[in-house]
Amino acid sequence: MITGKITSLHVTDVRFPTSLEQHGSDAMHTDPDYSAAYVVIETDVTDGLKGGLTFTLGKGTEIVVCAVWTRFKVKVGADLKDDNRRCELIRMIGSDNLMMLDANQRWDVNEAITWVKELAKFKPIWIEEPTSPDDILGHATISKAIAPLNIGVATGEQCHNRVMFKQFLQARALQFLQIDSCRLGSVNENLSVLLMAKKFNIPVCPHAGGVGLCELVQHLILFDYISVSGSLDNRMCEYVDHLHEHFKYPVVINDAAYMPPKDPGYSTEMTEESVLKYQFPSGEVWQ
Repeated sequence: MITGKITSLHVTDVRFPTSLEQHGSDAMHTDPDYSAAYVVIETDVTDGLKGGLTFTLGKGTEIVVCAVWTRFKVKVGADLKDDNRRCELIRMIGSDNLMMLDANQRWDVNEAITWVKELAKFKPIWIEEPTSPDDILGHATISKAIAPLNIGVATGEQCHNRVMFKQFLQARALQFLQIDSCRLGSVNENLSVLLMAKKFNIPVCPHAGGVGLCELVQHLILFDYISVSGSLDNRMCEYVDHLHEHFKYPVVINDAAYMPPKDPGYSTEMTEESVLKYQFPSGEVWQ
């Protein structure tokens, strides 16, 4: 039973100038500054947990070339010739590595089908966000068209409630479900989606990166594995190796795998130094 009372609440606009190094840039966001509405809730409980956030901009991922990394994502959709060039470079790392394509909602339905067929020779396992994230039937059409190529559809990072996920699943519009820890309202909403994915036998591959999303989503993927799916087959979670130093309890990665967090809570508390330095517009970095 929760007995503590909220005594105060503070909200800070925290922004990191990630656009300077093009972190998270993609077809839809060419120069994003990763940002968060950082909330600190004070309670009358001496050991009460505090700190939470909403990730507000940017959704790209980096390609990390390392011996233990065997799964790579390629941003596609702006230029087909360049997409071919970059996919070929990834395949040079190893033909057995898994490749994913991410269009960041770039195409309409027919264009998505045509484009993916052109890149099918690189044997990607999925095309992520091939069209508008609200077009459930459009995703279903794409899914059906590229199924003979053994390429699935991955989406969900822009889905804002469990009802949309239910419809995606019922329409067989996705083969990889990507929850976002901040897009869905609360842990409970995320858990309901995990349960539906289990019912439809669809693997959950969470979206992460940005400000604190890796810290948040690690709890959800662990819950899925331990309490819901009990399987790692066709499952993976995105990871971006930056901005973790701004959190009191950053994620720990060993051998390309998330390690279970040892601290209580949702791992969202930022360091006071980082909040002051990156607060917008008065923080030191924005002067």
